[in-house]
Amino acid sequence: MIQQFYPQPAPHPYRFELNKDMNFSTAHFIPNEKAGKCSFTHGHTYFVNLTIAGDDLDEMGMLVNFSDLKKLVHGRYDHKLLNDFPEFEKLPPSTEAVAQTIYELVANYLDTLPNLPKCIQVLVRETPTSYVIYRPRNEGNDRHE
Repeated sequence: MIQQFYPQPAPHPYRFELNKDMNFSTAHFIPNEKAGKCSFTHGHTYFVNLTIAGDDLDEMGMLVNFSDLKKLVHGRYDHKLLNDFPEFEKLPPSTEAVAQTIYELVANYLDTLPNLPKCIQVLVRETPTSYVIYRPRNEGNDRHE
């Protein structure tokens, strides 16, 4: 496996920072003729990197379980049509919208954990040459409904 390098999030006050890489294969389309070829259903293998930070570890000595993060994202979107999900009814599944949606999914899950880790960055690579980074403006205050 080739070593991956990601843009670093802004400095933060947390003691721990973990990153989880994963990928999932999915299809989508952008329902707008201005999207050109992307207005037709097509697929990608998205590569995702989650950056999670926090000060407190759980009873297993973990900030968050890596496998729980994978189940949350990969388990939801792998081998599906993104346009079929309710979270993409208002905003089509562009790479930007996918990154923001994954952030919201992960942040909502982390809010249920007693040690309250925070998602500080989501990187979504759509192709080998194109990726988007989503970072909330203010921790927990940038979740758009």
